[in-house]
Amino acid sequence: MKFITPTVHGFLDLLGVAFLLASPALFGFTGYLALFTYALAALHLILTLLTNFYIGLIKVIPFQVHSSIEFLVAIALIVLAYTVFNDEVKGKLFYIVFGTVVLLTWLVTNYKDSRSKKQEPRAI
Repeated sequence: MKFITPTVHGFLDLLGVAFLLASPALFGFTGYLALFTYALAALHLILTLLTNFYIGLIKVIPFQVHSSIEFLVAIALIVLAYTVFNDEVKGKLFYIVFGTVVLLTWLVTNYKDSRSKKQEPRAI
């Protein structure tokens, strides 16, 4: 059941970036955990702005490639939670939950929706 459109997905991406940027202050992340979270926010913003969908500014990454990247990142975040951030209780919980949310969003987004491409105006 793929009910999230590319446009909605783009806005969710921007909300995710804002959430990542606010998370160190909201949850008291410091050091490497805060740096990693800020870097993830920056990389996700770059991915979003370079994707060929409504939110993208420089549409060079196909939306289906965006899909593959988000899937891999979701899995990587969950793995990192149990490895790199295993001793950081806040970091471990945060990245288990955030990675799971990214994975669930990936599962319900319609990456094959024709609205993911910039629509050309029709000739009259």
